[in-house]
Amino acid sequence: MKKIFFLGLLVLFSCKKNKTSENALELAGLKEPVEIVRDQWGINHIYANNQHDLFFAQGYAAAADRLFQFEIWRRQATGTVAEILGERELKRDIGTRLFQFRGDMETEMNHYHEDGVEIITAYTDGVNAYIDKVLQNPDSLPIEFKILDILPQKWTPEVVISRHQGLLGNINDELQIGRAVAKMGPQMTKKLFWLHPKDPDLTIDKKINKELLSQDILELYNAYRKSVKFAPEDIQPEYRGQEVANLLIENQEKNRDSLSIGSNNWVVNGSRTKDGNTFMANDPHRTIAVPSLRYMAHLVAPGWNVIGGGEPEIPGISIGHNEYGAWGLTVFETDGEDLYVYELNPENQNQYKYQGAWVDMKTIQETIKIKGQKDTIVNLHYTQHGPVTLIDTENNVAYAVRCAWLEPGGSPYLASLRMDQAKNWEEFREACNYSHIPGENMVWADKEGNIGWQAVGIAPIRRNFSGLVPVPGDGTYEWDGYLPIIEKPNDHNPDKGFIATANQNVTPPDYEHWDAIGFSWSDPYRGNRIEEVLSSKSDFTMEDFKALQTDYVSLPAKELVPLLNKITLDGTYQEAKTKLEDWNFTLNPNSIPAAIYVTWEDSLAEMMEDLVIPKEAKHIVTSLQLKTIIDFVSHPKIVFGSDTEGNRNELLKKSFQQAIDNLENRLGPDMEKWQYGQAKNKHVYIEHALGKVVNKAMRDTLFNLGPLPRGGSGTTPGSTGGNLNQSSGASFRMIVNTGDWDTAQATNGPGQSGNPESPFYSNLFEPWAKDQYFPVYYTKQKVDSIAVERKRFLPFDN
Repeated sequence: MKKIFFLGLLVLFSCKKNKTSENALELAGLKEPVEIVRDQWGINHIYANNQHDLFFAQGYAAAADRLFQFEIWRRQATGTVAEILGERELKRDIGTRLFQFRGDMETEMNHYHEDGVEIITAYTDGVNAYIDKVLQNPDSLPIEFKILDILPQKWTPEVVISRHQGLLGNINDELQIGRAVAKMGPQMTKKLFWLHPKDPDLTIDKKINKELLSQDILELYNAYRKSVKFAPEDIQPEYRGQEVANLLIENQEKNRDSLSIGSNNWVVNGSRTKDGNTFMANDPHRTIAVPSLRYMAHLVAPGWNVIGGGEPEIPGISIGHNEYGAWGLTVFETDGEDLYVYELNPENQNQYKYQGAWVDMKTIQETIKIKGQKDTIVNLHYTQHGPVTLIDTENNVAYAVRCAWLEPGGSPYLASLRMDQAKNWEEFREACNYSHIPGENMVWADKEGNIGWQAVGIAPIRRNFSGLVPVPGDGTYEWDGYLPIIEKPNDHNPDKGFIATANQNVTPPDYEHWDAIGFSWSDPYRGNRIEEVLSSKSDFTMEDFKALQTDYVSLPAKELVPLLNKITLDGTYQEAKTKLEDWNFTLNPNSIPAAIYVTWEDSLAEMMEDLVIPKEAKHIVTSLQLKTIIDFVSHPKIVFGSDTEGNRNELLKKSFQQAIDNLENRLGPDMEKWQYGQAKNKHVYIEHALGKVVNKAMRDTLFNLGPLPRGGSGTTPGSTGGNLNQSSGASFRMIVNTGDWDTAQATNGPGQSGNPESPFYSNLFEPWAKDQYFPVYYTKQKVDSIAVERKRFLPFDN
C-alpha cells in the first residue's frame, strides 16, 4: 500500500494540470510561480517569488502532509470536538471557548510580524486550497477520515493563533501547591517542592477557605488542554478489532515524565571549535508521537531564506537558521498564570467583590454541537482577571484564571517569524521582544562569530505575592504590568566561549528583576552534564555535538551508586550490585548495569516519597523531583531520625532489593537477559491516535511504530523520559555550523508526514531511534542533488 501511495505523491500537490507541461500545476490563490522540491528525508524546500506565495505554499504543503492532524487541531482550537466525538468532549469544547482569544485580530496577527495579517492569512488560504483540492476526490483523503467518517473543514486565522497546544504557565502547579499548603503548611511544602533561587512566600491569604481548594477547580482548563483520545464507538465498525476492549484497560505504570520533559540548547564560538566557526545545537524534548511534533521546511523568497523545524500548524520556522545566523530554544520558567478566588454576592451570584464593591461578571453565550444530541447552549463567565472556571453557588465562591497569554501575541512560537529574518544579534534580540509564549531561552550563533542568549516570554510582575498559591481576587493581589522581555536574563559573547541551557535555573545571581522570575526549574543534571562536556576541550566538531545531544551519561548515577558501597547484600542482590562496580554510568541500550541502576533509581524514589510525603498529602503530592530525592539521600539529617546514616542505608538496601525483585519478576531470573533497551524494559513504541481502537492488522502494519531499543533517561542530555516506553524526549534535533550551512544535521522521528500510507510517515523512525542524523541541505545545488520530488505551481486564472 505504501509503495502505491508513493507513486501517488507525484500528483499530490496538483489542483489542475497545465496542458503544456506535466510538471507544472495550476493552483488558484497564487500570484506567481512556486517550486517545491522535496528531498529524500521528506523536507519540502519551497521557492517563491514573493512573501504571500511563500506562506501560501507552506500552508498547502503542510496540510498535504498533516491533514488529519490539521483537522483535529482545528477542532481543538475552535471547540468543536464534541461534534464528532459526542458528549464526553463537551467540557473540552466549553473550556476551549472559555479560554479563546477574543481581542482584535489585526492587532494580534501583526504582533508576530509587521506583515502578520498577510502571512497568516496566506498560510490559511494555502491550507484551504489543499482542502478544496482533496475534497474534489474524497477517496484520496487520508485513511483516518474514512475510519471516523468525517471530512476536513476550512481554516481561518483564528485557528492558527489558538493557544491550546502551548506551554502556557504553572496554573496546575499553583493549585497543587495551594492544596499542599492547606494540608501540610508552607514549610513542609517547601521541603517537598524544589523552589529556588529565592524563597517564595507560600502563605495562603486568610480570606480564602483552604478546604474548598480540593474541588475540581481547573476541570474546564484541563479539559481544554488535554490531547484528544478516541474510543471504539468513534470509528466505523469495519475498522474495529475484537481485542480493543482489553487494550483500553491496560494497567499503566506511574508516570514521572512530567518532571523530565524539557530541552537542551547551546551555542559555541570559534575559540572552542576545531574549524573556528560558531555552532548552534538544539533538541527540544516533548511528547514522542506520530506524526512527529515538529515539521521541517525550507522557505525561500525575497527577504526569506530560512530552514529548520516548527509546529506544523503555524507559518515560519521556530528552530533553525537563515543565511546570517542560527537559533534554538529551551523552556525558561515563566509564570504567566494565576488563580484568583472571589467572594460572590449571595443576592446575585453573577457579582464578585472587588475593592469593596460588587462587580458584574461578563457573560458570553455559546452554542456547542454534540454528535447525536441537540445543540447545547452554555454561558461563559469572566471577571476582570480572566475566565471563570468554577462557580461554587453553595459556598458563594468563584475561581478565575488570569492568563498573560490571552494578551495579543500569546500564540506559541508565532513570533519566530521575526527571528526568521534577523541579520545579526541586535536584530535577533529585537525580534525576541515579541516572543510572549512560551517562556524560552533563545540562543543565537552567527557567521560573524557572535553567540548570544536572551530569555523570552511574557512575565507578569508580582510585587506582593509569589504566584505559587491561589490569591483573593478582591484587588489586593494585582500584577504590576509586564517586565519588558529585553530586561529578562541575557548574555552576549561570554569569555568562556559557550552558552548552554537545559531548563535549569540559569538566572545570574546579580539579576535584579526577581519579582518576574519563576521558582520552579527542571533538575540540573542535563544542564550540568552539558556544561561539563563543553568545558572539557576547545576543538569541538559536528560529531562531538551529535555525541553530546545523544549523551547517556547519568550524573544521578554517579551520585547514588557509590552509596551502595556501604550496603551489605548477598545472593542475587550482591551479584547485581557487583554489576555496577566497574560501570561507566552510561545508560546505553543493551546495558545490564543501566537496567539495574534505573530500576533501583525508580524504587528508591518510590520509597523516599512514601517516607517523606505525609499521609494526608499523598493524593496531592504524588512524586518528587529527583534532585530533591538525591538531596534527601545525600544529606540524611534532613529526613531521617537520630541514626541518620543507618536509617538511610537501610532504605538504600530495601530499595535495591525491591528493584532486583522487580527485574526478576519482569525479565526472569537470568541476569544476562536484563538488558536496558529491550521491549520489556526501555524501548520506544509510538501509538497513533487511532492505534488503540483499530483492528490488529491496521495497528501493527499501518499506524503504530516499534518497539525499538532506547537508552538514556529524563536526566541525561540524550533525554528519553522516565517511562519504560519512551514517551518524551527529543524527536527533533538540529546542529548548525554557521561557517557552512550545508553541513547542518538533524533528526525528526518518526517522519515528516502524518499520513500512515506515506513513505515519509516512518522513514526517519529507525534512524532516529538509533541516534542517527541526516543532512539538512541549504544551497539550491545541494537540495537539487537529493530531490525525490519536484513540483512547479502556476497561478490559476479563471
